[in-house]
Amino acid sequence: MTPFYMLFEFFLLKFLFMLFYPLDDLTLLSITVLIGILNVAPMLLEEKKTRFVTRLLTEISAIWMWASLMFMIDITIIYLIGNLDQNIIYAMLLAVPLIGIYAYYKAHKLVIKHKEVKLDNLEREINIVHLSDVHFGAVRYKKIISQVKDTLDELSATCDVAIISGDLADGSSLVAPDDFLPLKDVEMPIIFTPGNHDYYPGIRNVIEACRNAGIIVLDNESVEISGVNIYGLTYSFGDIEMPTLDELKSEIKQNKTNIIVYHVPYAWDIHSKIGFDIQLSGHTHGGQFYPVTWISDRMFEYNRGLFRDNSGHYLNVTTGVGSMDQPLRWGTDSEVVVLKLKKN
Repeated sequence: MTPFYMLFEFFLLKFLFMLFYPLDDLTLLSITVLIGILNVAPMLLEEKKTRFVTRLLTEISAIWMWASLMFMIDITIIYLIGNLDQNIIYAMLLAVPLIGIYAYYKAHKLVIKHKEVKLDNLEREINIVHLSDVHFGAVRYKKIISQVKDTLDELSATCDVAIISGDLADGSSLVAPDDFLPLKDVEMPIIFTPGNHDYYPGIRNVIEACRNAGIIVLDNESVEISGVNIYGLTYSFGDIEMPTLDELKSEIKQNKTNIIVYHVPYAWDIHSKIGFDIQLSGHTHGGQFYPVTWISDRMFEYNRGLFRDNSGHYLNVTTGVGSMDQPLRWGTDSEVVVLKLKKN
């Protein structure tokens, strides 16, 4: 995609500078080439060995990519309207870095949200921590694991289990065996079921790092904790064989609360009909930032939030802990959700 990205950047910069001081095409081409190198080189180096410098350059490139989208929206409005006052143009362009600072802060501030789930077949009331899309990688590295650890430590006194519904890793950098070790000290069980991004850095690497940290990996498997049956349905790219409906049905434990952990917020109607009381998903990031949030709300039937169907079964789609590509959030939160399961 880099050649198309460079073409976009060339014309973006051309129209942007035309508002103030037009640059010749050779200068614009030189800047575009540098942007293209900044987009590709750090990622290629991160695949071999992660370094602070390449991670920093990856983050800078990601932030500029977001800013480019915002500037494109500004320029489109400016040229469509025409004859705008120069002060208004300055204000529109200045809004981009100001929003960027706010969005960067929002992406790094982890919010704890509490939601109530009422069920008929609950043995006892329990609290489940639901998190997803940590996206450990080049842009969000070991600090995000420490942030998750500190949050889970804070919740461990009142919660029974933490469930990560995919994309613990990002795929933009290697995952070493000790990368998730801080989570080993959390005083409640942590369950993880892989998402699509967990396969990019090598699913074996991710699973090894999880097991070294004492994380329970559910890959089309189930475990019972505090009287609740938790089944992890792994993400499939199409070449990974998925369980049949009969196999999924066989995982249902009668007279118990049954939870299915599935990275994407799909097939909830099927899983509910089979007998799963709760589905825990992520993947969408809620769109992460405007205007993508509006598009995401229309792309995904269940983009973010807690949903309940006519059977009294629930789907929780979290907007995620980390961020995909750009470390920015605008209109969504980096969140950890505490689901309070109560007897109906």
